[in-house]
Amino acid sequence: MKIENEDALDNFVICHKCFTLNEEIPIADGSKACCSKCGHILYRYDSKLIDHSLALSFTGLIFFILANLFPLLQIDILGTEQFITIPKTIVSLFDNGFYIVGFVCVFLIFIFPLMIFLINILLFTLLKMERGEKLTKELLILLSHITPWSMADIFFISLLVALVKLIAFGQIHIGISFWALMVFVMIDIYITKSIHLSEIWMLRKRILFNKDKN
Repeated sequence: MKIENEDALDNFVICHKCFTLNEEIPIADGSKACCSKCGHILYRYDSKLIDHSLALSFTGLIFFILANLFPLLQIDILGTEQFITIPKTIVSLFDNGFYIVGFVCVFLIFIFPLMIFLINILLFTLLKMERGEKLTKELLILLSHITPWSMADIFFISLLVALVKLIAFGQIHIGISFWALMVFVMIDIYITKSIHLSEIWMLRKRILFNKDKN
């Protein structure tokens, strides 16, 4: 297939399963488009995606803040109590000389997850207002770069593993941040895995096209 210019690529979608280049076609609300070769779902169209994503993004941001404000765990070993929080865990890495690990953790479990939710809020707010043609494009590109590096779910699994091992050494009391982090991770997984960027690209194109047409 011959592409005359780079702008023409905006009208094509690559299948993530067989990497076949498919031409993007308009579909009805609530329907989905499949690859012409393997039948894998390429994209969906849901007019309520903006409202749902905004609600999830605001909810996830609230739980992210709660997860960082309060203790995750309270450990009682031989009468000595110690509280574990996410910021305290990162600071302890720097205090013990693990600067590279601490620097990586700051981005993977704090900055990138926070950026994803803030970008989603700004992105879907602009789409709801039918504004920011250039800005929404830049936000989607940035989102595609940082999403694979968000590892809050990996941190939560590591926390569960550590929790199982610490039970044998003393009493463990689960704090409110533990449950807030669990809810945040669930929302984060749903947003990053279930809401594909191709769907947002298509929704953006429909909104801006209809706006210019009207």
